[in-house]
Amino acid sequence: MIIKCMVVDDEPLAIKVLENHIQKVPDLELVATFDNPIDAGHFLQSNGIDLLFLDIQMPVVTGIDFIKNTIIQPKVVLTTAYRQYALEGYELDIIDYLLKPISFIRFYKTINKYRALQANMLPLSNSSSEAIVDHIYVNSNKKMIRIEFATILFVDSIKDYVRIHTTKDIITTKDKISAFVLRLPNHFLRVHRSYIINTKKIAALTSKDVILLGGMEIPIGNSYKDIIKLLK
Repeated sequence: MIIKCMVVDDEPLAIKVLENHIQKVPDLELVATFDNPIDAGHFLQSNGIDLLFLDIQMPVVTGIDFIKNTIIQPKVVLTTAYRQYALEGYELDIIDYLLKPISFIRFYKTINKYRALQANMLPLSNSSSEAIVDHIYVNSNKKMIRIEFATILFVDSIKDYVRIHTTKDIITTKDKISAFVLRLPNHFLRVHRSYIINTKKIAALTSKDVILLGGMEIPIGNSYKDIIKLLK
């Protein structure tokens, strides 16, 4: 199911960052962007939106005031450059807040939070009749191999291939690591341009490495340093 998104922010650069993040996720669609809440409010009256990325600090009408005074409202993710303003947002019905500059890792965690929320809102009959997805199929050596998520320790990449390291063996498949991470559940995180880890297999953390159960050390890339904050 496509998740229709809208971004409201008075800073063009902030809009561009979210545009780029949204384009990387196949089931997200950016429907509209606005630099002020007033125009965004008019748009919402006649257009359906699932997820709204809303800046808190804007002239004339703030993001907080917009939420309080908008009747037709999608799920809201607040964005801000100031941590103290985010606290006010939690008094309202929002699903998350993102502190600028917004990394893709942090953004994607919010998307998975939205997905989980929507799944929990499904009727009980639907949730009980459908099995929870706990595995993935990958094409390896002309076979479709089933891999249980619980057995995956980490994933690394070599050019156009990824290697899935499990508790039993290593499975190689042709895929980009940037695409493969999107097929994994929320507890898998990319910590380096060449590595994805299963956070349930973490034994210890340092400022430079993630140490997995069994002693394997996975480096944390410079652009992924905020992964430490996500894992706390």
